[in-house]
Amino acid sequence: MDRRVLVLTYYFPPSGGPGVQRMLKFVKYLPDFGWMPSVLTVQDGAYPERDPSLGDDVPSEVPVHRTASWDPYQLYARFTGQSDDDAVVQGSMEGQESTWKESLARWVRANVFLPDARVGWVPFATWSGRQLLADGDYDAILTTGPPHSTHLAGALLQYLTGTPWVADFRDPWTDINYYHELPHTRPARCLDTALERMVLRRAQTVTTVSPTWRDLLLEKRGQNDGEAVAVVQNGFDEEDISPGQTEPATDTFEVTHVGSLYASRNPDGLWAALRRLREQNAVPKLRLRLVGSVAPNVTASLRRFGLTDITTTVSYVPHATAVDYMRQAGLLLLSIEEFPASEGMLTGKIYEYLAAGRPILGVGNPDGDAAELLRETEGGRLFGWQDVDGCLAFVRQHHESWTDGEALSGASAKQVRLYRRRSQTEDLTSILETVV
Repeated sequence: MDRRVLVLTYYFPPSGGPGVQRMLKFVKYLPDFGWMPSVLTVQDGAYPERDPSLGDDVPSEVPVHRTASWDPYQLYARFTGQSDDDAVVQGSMEGQESTWKESLARWVRANVFLPDARVGWVPFATWSGRQLLADGDYDAILTTGPPHSTHLAGALLQYLTGTPWVADFRDPWTDINYYHELPHTRPARCLDTALERMVLRRAQTVTTVSPTWRDLLLEKRGQNDGEAVAVVQNGFDEEDISPGQTEPATDTFEVTHVGSLYASRNPDGLWAALRRLREQNAVPKLRLRLVGSVAPNVTASLRRFGLTDITTTVSYVPHATAVDYMRQAGLLLLSIEEFPASEGMLTGKIYEYLAAGRPILGVGNPDGDAAELLRETEGGRLFGWQDVDGCLAFVRQHHESWTDGEALSGASAKQVRLYRRRSQTEDLTSILETVV
């Protein structure tokens, strides 16, 4: 190996969920391009989901260093009377009722634990990271967020050792989808903004997942250097899901969502379209399958639109099982919440959907990067949040084709080959070579 990189990531197996995949796949494929990663992560983090099977992707030669951490979630669980697992909140809480204790705890999180509730890992990560950098010949540091507090450890390590540093933004910081829900005081918001600006300016290079978010972060960085923020998109791993068009289940026509369906991602426009189709008796074999956690307001909406009798919910499953559900779907549901930076939202899930070969029904910003990706790959369509007529026509078209025994396909293997995780890792190594 010619190069070594120290990777700081809070989410790493046995953690599950979408926050793990991006950095896990980079770690898996970096050795193929002459970069040996060492991973610095938390010993037993506050994870919203767990999937130990993901650990099989970590190459045996990659050292994984784990440190202690202080997370406030145990205190939060005792204070609110919840279990430790239920106390770990990720994503939007929009539309969900909360007790006065939960509201108070959210205020403390927004104004005391800045930039996020995992900031208690920063001193442990910094201490251990400095020892690793002193003992080994590392060429670069790579941090990923959320949690964006991880970038604070990266900034400290870069300052203390002078090692070149790349900060990877899977999501924006003060423009993340649920930021407006946090009850920040003015001083807290100013401090959070200052921390964000410091990270963006101190990192030699910033990477993010979409062109729109690159432009957003470049503007926030405030320096006239167009190469200082680069796009390294998410992707799919061919060893997890081989790309190519597949056939859906034949007994029922399933609209399937895989992943957490947060409160803010509740696609009311689609539910309204499905209700109208059922009233017209146009989709007699339609079923909904929701794989992963489902927010209470989504469940309430399904009840309000009379869809509970055709809905099956499946709790969190291992990644391989989730892929099986994708391949069986008549349509794969992609839901992107409405927030100021929604145009740049390109989730990791969309790439696995594309690789599954089934058509995608998206609900979100019709002018955003996700809509453009679906057009480019011919993998599906993305409709506006309240485009009931568009969703209705799309579902009807696909259901009728499926009924006739001629189910429509999604993206082909050729159309998605650029979005393999291995290819995205090669793009990352080019950036690492530049900073060193």
